[in-house]
Amino acid sequence: MLTNKTALITGSNRGIGFSILENFAKQGCNIYAHSRRDSDEFKIRTKEIALKYGVKIDHISFDLRNSNDMREAIMSIIKSKTPVDILVNSAGIIHGGLFQMTPVSDIRDVFDINFFGMLEITQLLSRYMVRNKKGSIVNIASVAGIDLSAGNSAYGVSKAAVIAFSKTLSDELSKYGIRVNAIAPSLTNTDMAHTSEAKKERELMSMSTNGPFERMAGPNEIADLVSFLASDNSSFINGQVIRIDGGNKF
Repeated sequence: MLTNKTALITGSNRGIGFSILENFAKQGCNIYAHSRRDSDEFKIRTKEIALKYGVKIDHISFDLRNSNDMREAIMSIIKSKTPVDILVNSAGIIHGGLFQMTPVSDIRDVFDINFFGMLEITQLLSRYMVRNKKGSIVNIASVAGIDLSAGNSAYGVSKAAVIAFSKTLSDELSKYGIRVNAIAPSLTNTDMAHTSEAKKERELMSMSTNGPFERMAGPNEIADLVSFLASDNSSFINGQVIRIDGGNKF
């Protein structure tokens, strides 16, 4: 259970991030809900969730590529003196394309959001967690960052960087009582999975749902694993990369 804990969840306005938000709220966790832009619809939905489960949900909005806005938002949290127990780095974008046909600028864009933005917010917030000598950081990677193949020079390599970073950071922060883990989902049934960009990636990588369960992962299944890693029930799990793929290769 996450009762009376506080979490910051990036990319929480849709897909896996929103499922994590709902799951955490159901378990009594107060939340800083990040989205790239302010959205009245998102605020209405989260207000309903907060009332239903009796938790507090505050909104923070910034583009992960904008260091100034990010720093301002995180500093406002620190100044409020609210301990942040959990950071979930869920925000990300998908990309599919053969390396020789992909402009380097496109690869930079993917890395800016999937890796460098995540890295920067983690640095800012982990400094605050170190003061409190506790915390759990869960990074959303991908099986595409493990099973690298054609068409994955941007998305897959960015997620491989997330995995390497998670392992390195877990070693650095463990002495402060902070655990860092990553999860590597396969194709997950969210709006992003049905975009033309996702379709292109699946075709290039021969991604399918022909594994034992013959379906995509459900975002609620991803959220359950994140919840476990964020909770004290996983107090001796650190520096791990956990696949959640139903036996599918991708």
